[in-house]
Amino acid sequence: MTLSTRSYSSPTSKDVLVLVHGLGSAATAWKPIIPSLSEKFNVITVDLPGHGQSTFDPAQAMDPQSLALLLRDSVKENHGIDQFHLVGNSLGGWISLELASLAPANVKSVIGLAPAGLWLAPYSARYPGTAVAKALAKAIKVVAPFVVDIEYARKVGFADVSPRWKDFSKEICLDATMAMATSAGYYPAWDGMLKRRFDSPINSDIPVTVIFGDSDNTLPARDCQERTLLPEHAQWFIFAETGHAPMWDSPQLCIEKIFETTGILK
Repeated sequence: MTLSTRSYSSPTSKDVLVLVHGLGSAATAWKPIIPSLSEKFNVITVDLPGHGQSTFDPAQAMDPQSLALLLRDSVKENHGIDQFHLVGNSLGGWISLELASLAPANVKSVIGLAPAGLWLAPYSARYPGTAVAKALAKAIKVVAPFVVDIEYARKVGFADVSPRWKDFSKEICLDATMAMATSAGYYPAWDGMLKRRFDSPINSDIPVTVIFGDSDNTLPARDCQERTLLPEHAQWFIFAETGHAPMWDSPQLCIEKIFETTGILK
């Protein structure tokens, strides 16, 4: 299969930046930072299998390494590009790290925003409460455009994801709700992570930056942020008042770290 992608062209740059969303999300998650990034990069967003505009094929392997190679091949097929910088959130961060290890000739740098896979021990079963967010989003899908106007509803849906949920736009909330509600690949991707973690080597000439929020309740520091699994040259940052989606809570800081890691401003 080939993933659905979308491009945003820079008027001045030839550098390519690929954005990879997380589990139950979609390419729409990157809206807060795409305008600034597309000033310096040719930006490509990707929808993982069964997420966003990408269909779900039951024959598609859904482990992070297989998804990494599918991402690379889809970018090549859709855009004719075989070398790029990577930014990934959550599962997308894990996929990005795996691709840097599997295909170093294709990856110029990696920025992981709250990447999954850095846990102390691999999970043998789905994360407790996995079904709650999915079920809630599916239940309110039809009335979501109205529900996201209600502050209490936004609190229920997003307070555990972000300490800044009150500042979220209606668009962010609606996009996230619809992405989760329609993600046919949600459970297959979850199962693809079981009994695995990221522990692959990455060449020292590929810059690696990892960013977590100090309020990440989805992948907490106590057991999901094991720094020793990353290569020695990786940079690690903790953003204040930031949850599991740093590009929503601290967009400008994310943009700055992306520019720094890629060397685009040098």
